[in-house]
Amino acid sequence: MRPSNSNSLSVISTGDFDIVTPMQEEFEAELCRHGFSKPIGIGDTSLGWIHPDFALGFEVVSRTLLDGMADRDRIVLIDLDDDGIASVVCIEDMIADRMGQYASGSAPEMLEQARRVFALHRDADLDYMERRIRQESTGSHGIADLTT
Repeated sequence: MRPSNSNSLSVISTGDFDIVTPMQEEFEAELCRHGFSKPIGIGDTSLGWIHPDFALGFEVVSRTLLDGMADRDRIVLIDLDDDGIASVVCIEDMIADRMGQYASGSAPEMLEQARRVFALHRDADLDYMERRIRQESTGSHGIADLTT
């Protein structure tokens, strides 16, 4: 299954890829083997893994996808030919995750990011997304917050 050809046209940018894997040590060993390094940031906290020749990085954020709240049947699989398959969380879960970050009070910029992603994907499953936003924001937000 391949995702539809839709991207943010640079409206949304990211500095790294968030990775979910129960095999963090093995994954990070592979990154290291391929030339990635793990720099130390402010207060000796890791900024994830970066490669000196590429302007991107990877960070292992969890052992389970969205704390087990995401519908695994909605994961988008991208065929990488001989390199395997990449799994990408669906757009509804991406929006809900941003709304959860916004609701936590630690990332106010995530509301605007969620709104922009939603505006680019009006064909999203609204019932599922409403449920996921409510889960991520402990009931304090919903789809209406994306359009006001």
